[in-house]
Amino acid sequence: MERREFMASLVAGGCAGMCVDLTLFPLDTIKTRLQSQQGFYKAGGFRGIYAGVPSAAVGSFPSAAAFFVTYEYTKSLRGAGGVFALPHVAPVTHMLAASLGEVVACLIRVPTEVVKQRAQASSSSSTYNILLATLREEGVRGLYRGYGSTVLREIPFSLVQFPLWEYLKTLWSSRQGHTLYSWQSAVCGAVAGAVAAFVTTPLDVAKTRIMLAKAGSTIASGNIPMVLCDVWRSRGITGLFAGSIPRMTFISLGGFIFLGAYEKVRRTLL
Repeated sequence: MERREFMASLVAGGCAGMCVDLTLFPLDTIKTRLQSQQGFYKAGGFRGIYAGVPSAAVGSFPSAAAFFVTYEYTKSLRGAGGVFALPHVAPVTHMLAASLGEVVACLIRVPTEVVKQRAQASSSSSTYNILLATLREEGVRGLYRGYGSTVLREIPFSLVQFPLWEYLKTLWSSRQGHTLYSWQSAVCGAVAGAVAAFVTTPLDVAKTRIMLAKAGSTIASGNIPMVLCDVWRSRGITGLFAGSIPRMTFISLGGFIFLGAYEKVRRTLL
């Protein structure tokens, strides 16, 4: 991967991340409150819809940049020849690239996500106070609570979204006979994002419950199957897919903005 490509992926990824996180933040707040154990209205309802936005603003650029640098670098292995260069191996390469990208990005994303979601579910406290309270009560480990569940949510999500995105782009491009415009790539991202969002909603519910749970509780331990069973017993299938509509809307719109902005900025820089 050349230095120019590296810098283009870094800047384009960071800009795309900030665009989508800040533009669609209210939908993310609604989704978090729908999934919280205390329920939508007790978590704040429609009040303080921008609670936690400073945390999202701080974490969105570096986490998205880290994802796309890793994603593009892993994809570039196809140009090195060998098994990665085979056409039928392309989806596997995209899956591997997206999975590695998520593991790296979550090292930055999870701490900001923990603070953001706690602010969203408790709009009476400021982002700064929640950060201090988390460090005081749980230490740095508290900021990484839910790291495992986040990675286990993001990897299946990326395994669906990015190969589907690349496939839709290739299909559309071959149909029209030239490289897609940025808006066409964005449409492919929206479709791929909506499909991936719906499929992985139960994992997102588990992640939200773990991050919002009281320190020391059984849910806070991060046992995903146990959390999903608890949700199933108490709220059934609707509980497992709580927040799926705003999540699909958020990620579909997010996929359009995120992947469209990424392609536009990257092509401009290259």
